Amino acid sequence: MSPDRLRLTFSALADPTRRAILARLISGEVSVTELAEPFAMSLPAVSKHLKVLERAGLITRGREAQWRPCRLEAGPLKDAADWLEHYRRFWEESFDRLDDYLDELQAKENRDGHEDEH
Repeated sequence: MSPDRLRLTFSALADPTRRAILARLISGEVSVTELAEPFAMSLPAVSKHLKVLERAGLITRGREAQWRPCRLEAGPLKDAADWLEHYRRFWEESFDRLDDYLDELQAKENRDGHEDEH
């Protein structure tokens, strides 16, 4: 994934309204009007959010007569998840090392504490 595409994806995901729109699209195509219903904003405001999502490649918008369906395009989400996976592994390995270190400290403390009892 190119750095610019990754930037567009994360920028689009930064807004809670856009994340809610994507969550709604998981269940299938929805019209712009239907997407706007749960939000306390105008249709043009929702349309601006859709343009950001579309620019990021996260949705596509079609035109079927009067119906303007929006569809989730999950490819950029997978690319972002793949990019984040590297960092998840880093944190898991860091936590594993910390866990090992804490086990060593606890074992040492148990040995030291046990020796004092004699």
